[in-house]
Amino acid sequence: MSHEVEETLKRIQTHPGVVGTIVVNNEGIPIRTTLDNPTTVQYAGLIQSLTAKARSAIRDIDPQNDLTFLRIRSKKHEIMVAPENTHYMIEKQNPG
Repeated sequence: MSHEVEETLKRIQTHPGVVGTIVVNNEGIPIRTTLDNPTTVQYAGLIQSLTAKARSAIRDIDPQNDLTFLRIRSKKHEIMVAPENTHYMIEKQNPG
């Protein structure tokens, strides 16, 4: 990964409440993570599927539109997904 990406991930990780970050390719394969392996694999697979469905829903509503950010909040965590062309980033943080 490029130096800029590494620096960005380090900066995100220092924010209060951030539990971990994962960078995943479009096939759902983790490329970089700060979480343990079982958690990384679980999040990568499930979030990849959810992101694809969300992107499809947006395009069904308006074919000229696209998903730029996905935010999911539960009682325990907040998950933010930033999809790009070939990769996407998942951030897990404590809400509040």
